[in-house]
Amino acid sequence: MDDPLTPHLRLVHAFPHCFPRVRIDRGAIRFVLSGATLMAPGLTSAAGRLPTEEEGELEEGRVVVVEAEGKENAVLVGRLRMGTREVRERGKGVVVDEGHFLGDGLW
Repeated sequence: MDDPLTPHLRLVHAFPHCFPRVRIDRGAIRFVLSGATLMAPGLTSAAGRLPTEEEGELEEGRVVVVEAEGKENAVLVGRLRMGTREVRERGKGVVVDEGHFLGDGLW
């Protein structure tokens, strides 16, 4: 088993600073909470946030916590389909296609 473990959101909420994070804009929140794939425009907009080069780029396959603009707790945890550098360069495409989100069956 070479895949990294994906933490439950309750663990992420209990230890919020232990995981790499990105932030989506308000427009992407309802889609993510309904189980849709996370697309790059939700992260590359003015309200979205990706780690800077100084903070360290995140590579494809890395487990990441997704925060939402204006929300206190994370809304999604999943595995990146493309690295953050590629997300920034392309600005489109699927970033996280499966994960654990608030209100899903695991919640």
